Amino acid sequence: MERHEIDKVVERIASTEATGKGSERIKEIVNRLTTDLFYAIEDLDIQPEEIWKAVDWLTTTGKNNEWGLVVAGIGLEHFMDLRMDEAEAKAGITGGTPRTIEGPLYVPGSPESVGYAELETEPEVGGERLYMQGQVLDEDGKPVPNAKVEVWHCNLRGMYSMFDTSQPPFNLRRAIITDENGRYRFKSILPVGYSCPPRGATDQMLKAIGRHGSRPAHIHFFVSAPGFRKLTTQINIEGDPLIWDDFAFASRPELVPHITRYNAQEAKEKFNIDEPFASIDFDFHIHEEREGVFSSEIERTHGPAQP
Repeated sequence: MERHEIDKVVERIASTEATGKGSERIKEIVNRLTTDLFYAIEDLDIQPEEIWKAVDWLTTTGKNNEWGLVVAGIGLEHFMDLRMDEAEAKAGITGGTPRTIEGPLYVPGSPESVGYAELETEPEVGGERLYMQGQVLDEDGKPVPNAKVEVWHCNLRGMYSMFDTSQPPFNLRRAIITDENGRYRFKSILPVGYSCPPRGATDQMLKAIGRHGSRPAHIHFFVSAPGFRKLTTQINIEGDPLIWDDFAFASRPELVPHITRYNAQEAKEKFNIDEPFASIDFDFHIHEEREGVFSSEIERTHGPAQP
């Protein structure tokens, strides 16, 4: 079909929309995406069998609650970050700690504490102890007291609590309120990377296009404070071989902090800690809120996967 013939089909479909009813914004988006889809079907000669296989895959993806993984895996979530970066830069908001993807596994309501938290509800056997600490700072480098640092990461099996029922609720999930000097600190384990569910919808799609579905070890953060733009970010664990081959495209050079390791003797003598540990120092630099800039509080559904 010629483009003008496809346009007539789309116009016929759009003509059934009632004037003054429904959402004009949704109409605009649906009609544009329908047009682009019809063009792609024609340009790529996509066959009916391929379309129905795609419909089956879309259905399975929803049933498996994997759309969050797909959005990350096709680079859409990363693309949204880049668009937000560009919008902020045009508004004069530059520098600070880079944002990167939230991912699909945040759960609100983590236990809160001031200054310090221990992330493990249930001790992880065989993990390398981690202490991570730093400050939340404004654009001038001044401490931001009473900021909330929400942190979450997976266990040594690559599983997240609230989605993995074998873990206690909110295991490896905490919210830390910074002290009067903007400081936070937590005790945990160094997490591992993880992969999409084997033979799941995301895994099937990525294999079909010759890609893997694995992520490097990382720790997620939300950092928020009254009068400041919310920061969504994560750090990678130094030395992970997949840092620059992350299926979700979330790695950024500024988000790979150095790890300092202390043996048992050093840990006892310097810190009075009775075990060897890894230490990460990392400061979060956040921006004051600006008028006329998109909201940094992104509204989206959160919560554990449904049974």
